[in-house]
Amino acid sequence: MNQLLLPLLLMLVVAIPLVMGTRKQKKAAAKQQELLASLAPGDRVMTTSGLYATVADASADTTIDLEVTPGQISTWLRQAVREKIEPVVESDEDATDTSDADEAVEETVVVESKDDERVEEKAGAQIAPPLEHGKK
Repeated sequence: MNQLLLPLLLMLVVAIPLVMGTRKQKKAAAKQQELLASLAPGDRVMTTSGLYATVADASADTTIDLEVTPGQISTWLRQAVREKIEPVVESDEDATDTSDADEAVEETVVVESKDDERVEEKAGAQIAPPLEHGKK
């Protein structure tokens, strides 16, 4: 009897996490299938490759038409849709906050150069020149 107890305990230690992991995977797969079945035109989605788009046509069983930009529609496999994204709604407070930030970026800073001349520079983010690859 004691000889059978150790192998039985080892099997339980291995079997319990395996069963629990399988259940978790089945729940995730069922949730994904429910999401893919519920897609309708106008839904905002993100694909597995990170592309944000709007569903244009979801009538086919295996494919879905996604509109990336107005007028640009491409066909994708349904399984490529990762999740639904809620559209971002900008409130009035957000609009006033961004206009104040734009004004702050446009302020100029007076800097004295080596020749004792006053030079005006714009404060804030500046665009770097493009890189020239291959030139030394």
